[in-house]
Amino acid sequence: MIPSRREFLKIAGATTLSLIVPGLVVPSWAKEKTPALKAKRWAMAVDSAKCPPGCVDCIIACHETHNVPDFGNPKDEIKWIWKEPFTSAFSDESHPRLRESIQKNRLPILCNHCANPPCVRVCPTKATFQRPDGIVMMDYHRCIGCRFCMAACPYGARSMNYREPRPFLKKINPDFPTRTKGVVEKCNFCEERLVLGLLPACVTACKKKALVFGDTENHQSEIRQHLGNNFTLLRRPALGTKPQVYYIV
Repeated sequence: MIPSRREFLKIAGATTLSLIVPGLVVPSWAKEKTPALKAKRWAMAVDSAKCPPGCVDCIIACHETHNVPDFGNPKDEIKWIWKEPFTSAFSDESHPRLRESIQKNRLPILCNHCANPPCVRVCPTKATFQRPDGIVMMDYHRCIGCRFCMAACPYGARSMNYREPRPFLKKINPDFPTRTKGVVEKCNFCEERLVLGLLPACVTACKKKALVFGDTENHQSEIRQHLGNNFTLLRRPALGTKPQVYYIV
């Protein structure tokens, strides 16, 4: 039996109403409980003195949040944030009289979100691009796996999925997309959390407050206070990439 026009409108109205009534299951990424965090120039500061030896809380939080696979071997390793000895991260700063505590310290390393990113310039499909607030992004759907960006990055901050990553995820976070074989990935400064008013996962997970994130163009921001009151180093600044991850030493 074909419903009358009046009955059809009732059905359509009820269907529409069911989409907006309370109790509807909405993806967590779509729930903006607080205003989005915004900045003219996002940056991070790493306080080496506060970073506990052996602590990997920031790494675990980042990799779980962004569905980073663990292949179990260095050859296929995917990493968004990891730790390296000071002498490796800052090879151009090494000298025979360097304090032993600094030499042995392992620092968190991640994409520097350079103000002058060489990876953006070489990408043929514009899969890697820079936002107005400085965050260097990856569009996984446009990435063709040419690895030009990996060759251009002087910090080793990008990883290539040479294998299908999904089977190597112990638990999948539904709020962030999983990748496919043949795609390059890296840290994104947790841009998906910023729009929800949340700080990056690594910053939140750090119990010692060794990671500070904020707007370097805001003179009142916490990160500007840290940078103004402490001596900092940048990784390979002579290359002119203008890294936006600062290390307090």
